[in-house]
Amino acid sequence: MAGGALLAVSVFLPWYGTDPDNRFARIDGARGDQSCWDVHPILRWLILAASVAPFILAYIIATDAPLSWARGEMTMVSSIAALGLIFYNGVIDRPGEPSAAISLKYGWFLALPATLVMIVASAMRSSEHERVRKPPGTI
Repeated sequence: MAGGALLAVSVFLPWYGTDPDNRFARIDGARGDQSCWDVHPILRWLILAASVAPFILAYIIATDAPLSWARGEMTMVSSIAALGLIFYNGVIDRPGEPSAAISLKYGWFLALPATLVMIVASAMRSSEHERVRKPPGTI
């Protein structure tokens, strides 16, 4: 849950910054520090949805709700997807022009370990549940 809270907070912290010495450096027409909320209109909602997954898992565990999959698997899937999206938007396709004049800020660096914490915690949770093995040829 700590990873989910950190990930949600990181959305509102600065992710990108423009080079103050380069007067042409802009992110969506703006200069200065920009948060994920400011820059990514769709990604912000995906990241916030992924940050809610650990809290949903905690509710499932607290209510002892029956599931058809191991607890923690869906949290792990959403965390891995969030990690991929964050990495892609920070390293591979950084917003703004020119891309060499756009730097990563502490909000982006907080989002990475937050998703890693979510992945590790959900992997530990899903490993606590042993799957029932079926004989070959059955569905």
